[in-house]
Amino acid sequence: MWIADQWTDFEVLDASKGEKLERWGDYLLVRPDPQVIWDTPRSHRGWKHPDGHYHRSSRGGGEWEFFSLPQQWSIHYGTLNFALKPFAFKHTGLFPEQAVNWDWVSAKIRSAKIQGAKISDTTCPVRVLNLFAYTGGATLAAAAAGASVTHVDASKGMVGWAKENAAASGLGDAPIRWLVDDCMKFVEREIRRGNHYDGIIMDPPSYGRGPKGEIWKIEDSIHPLIHACAALLSEEPLFFLVNSYTTGLAPSVLTYLIATELKKYGGHTEASEIGLPVKESGLILPCGASGRWEQRNCH
Repeated sequence: MWIADQWTDFEVLDASKGEKLERWGDYLLVRPDPQVIWDTPRSHRGWKHPDGHYHRSSRGGGEWEFFSLPQQWSIHYGTLNFALKPFAFKHTGLFPEQAVNWDWVSAKIRSAKIQGAKISDTTCPVRVLNLFAYTGGATLAAAAAGASVTHVDASKGMVGWAKENAAASGLGDAPIRWLVDDCMKFVEREIRRGNHYDGIIMDPPSYGRGPKGEIWKIEDSIHPLIHACAALLSEEPLFFLVNSYTTGLAPSVLTYLIATELKKYGGHTEASEIGLPVKESGLILPCGASGRWEQRNCH
């Protein structure tokens, strides 16, 4: 399992009875988590005095109950700063477990910089495509490491939020293209335009709609998307990352999908669950799975 254990502004304090108790900076939140099927004692005192609690409804969805939570606050991860605000269906605008992937992407880019002497050298330019890019965690990590990034998300609001995070992280002038678009349609147009990328990141939802109502269902759409994205890779790509929160997509499925489509590049493919440490128990809370392909060297 790949564990996001380098946070200082975030931690899972405890998890029990379908919910998790989290510290987001100075504030405590209780949110539902379908993975938490165990019934353990809620001994941490934070359970009794959270700043916000998302209550799931038996009819689907749910609603927030606020006690002393501001409308917006921020936390940081290294040099990256993220604005947080509770909104639809328990979310805050950030998935902290993805930090383990941010670190991996950053390391790949920095390694290419070292081998290419300078990021501006034509020896090994790093161009990254981030699909379903949400509020920009992976985009900012890649840009901070020295890459030029194309950030694509179907939600105008999320792209705007990502821009705010970039500005707060000192990356307002970084080489980032911000695009509101359906990811599959964008990839198809990029293929026709002959554009290529050295690294591709995607974090697709289980189900969603594009800006014009396009339906996305991951079981039907993930393989065609990976297949299409393979055509966007440069001759000597650095990495390919697919993340999934869909229970049916086990790590071994991600490995098979990626390895099949990127076979011609050689390199190495592996996949694993990703997770967050739980302070109270000392155990790990599973938070989905990621599949990674990497090229060992950039020539």
